[in-house]
Amino acid sequence: MARDLFDDYQPADQSTDEIIGPAGQLPHEYAGLVHTLQGWTLDQYEERQDRADLALLSAGITFNVYADDEGNERIFPFSLFPRIVGADEWDSVEAGLTQRLRALNMFLLDIYGDQRVLADGVVPSEIVLGSPGYRREMVGFQPPLGVYAHVAGCDLVRDEQRQFVVLEDNLRTPSGVSYVLENRTVMLRVVPDLFPRHGVRAVNDYPNQLLASLLSTRPPASSDSPRAVLLTPGIYNSAYFEHSFLSLQMGIPLVEGSDLIVGEDDFVYLRSTTGLERIDVIYRRIDDDFLDPEVFRPDSMLGVPGLMRAYLAGRVSLANAPGAGVADDKVVYRWVPDIIRYYLDEDPILPNVETYSAVIPAELDHICAHAAELVIKPANESGGYGVLIGPQASQAELDDTLAQVRADPRNWIAQPLLHFSTIPTLSGDRMCPRRADLRPFILSGQETYVIPGGLTRVALREGSYVVNSSQGGGSKDTWVLNREPG
Repeated sequence: MARDLFDDYQPADQSTDEIIGPAGQLPHEYAGLVHTLQGWTLDQYEERQDRADLALLSAGITFNVYADDEGNERIFPFSLFPRIVGADEWDSVEAGLTQRLRALNMFLLDIYGDQRVLADGVVPSEIVLGSPGYRREMVGFQPPLGVYAHVAGCDLVRDEQRQFVVLEDNLRTPSGVSYVLENRTVMLRVVPDLFPRHGVRAVNDYPNQLLASLLSTRPPASSDSPRAVLLTPGIYNSAYFEHSFLSLQMGIPLVEGSDLIVGEDDFVYLRSTTGLERIDVIYRRIDDDFLDPEVFRPDSMLGVPGLMRAYLAGRVSLANAPGAGVADDKVVYRWVPDIIRYYLDEDPILPNVETYSAVIPAELDHICAHAAELVIKPANESGGYGVLIGPQASQAELDDTLAQVRADPRNWIAQPLLHFSTIPTLSGDRMCPRRADLRPFILSGQETYVIPGGLTRVALREGSYVVNSSQGGGSKDTWVLNREPG
């Protein structure tokens, strides 16, 4: 390895580092990359990193942080050293993700239909019906193709046994795929010589796959030439860059709630300079609560009055469907392996992390007794907010969180602190191990599509387990090899 880059590279736990390997040997999928980097100096690496940062800045790849008092847009930090996944391993991950989303869509169709899974006691009724994501307005409604979660993002980490496990599911309005596409564009422009001889699987077909998936779930009453739009909350949303990027890549209008109107015929129309144009599919990036002020929050200025009426009448399709969020409730997550076995009669290909639900008395006792060893999470927060990492918390923080858990046990889960894998990341003037997760994106429609790789998010702070951009994390390009090296 290049001395200037890796001479001082010392992971605290070599068994979970992706380039050291459990036996201290370089894993074969990284061999070509490291061989190429042996000819680089630190200055050369930093010069390429600077060029990548400039390219991302020029492209306007930003996100907003709601907790930032200054309200500033920020550039999503990018790490030039990629994550690499072997071809065989990825095939297994892809199969596991496909299996998981198939079962979760069946679960959603069931809980808003016959509720067999509840009657059979597979998942406690109070867990599902008490979820903030459960929408009673959807009971008895079957969306086209039975698909509730058209776009999903599952967060994976490598555990101490070096296998990918599912940390959580995101089935409401998952974000981050624009960074996957832009990271790859920048890598191809700035460091084309780093790519392996046999290449990596392409990701640039995602917008085409997304549009095809959306249109495949158009309602029966759709027009002969169905039209889709992307509905955004507006420029102040943290993911607005992604909304505008995806609408441009798909060639569909980017609209806000005020751009749409529900007619007396219950069809949805786009206000345009030439009049009203009928819309068949809405890829909505607005949370359920703000989607339709006639049904959900009456004070919402972001949604479209009458939209749920049009949807339930079969006049328009919504992706993702309202109510899909019950399946990414972190308490429901605990039962996903059982859900897979129940609907598919198969064992999960991708395992869950061991999870304790505070709503179960014995598990609440375990959480309280072992809080200092656990990661305690609120069930329906995102972005890493509200998470307590027990081994890094003070006694006062532990006491405060446990008081919240006891007061509202339905809203809390706990998991062992998983020492998930680290990947080299430039920090200052040297490479340092930083923990990273992986968010692949899965599309469900007439066909299922899994983007090869996904978004690798990396914790840029030393010792941190939180990779979310809102908490100071960055990202890496993810390479899925076309074939195994050798």
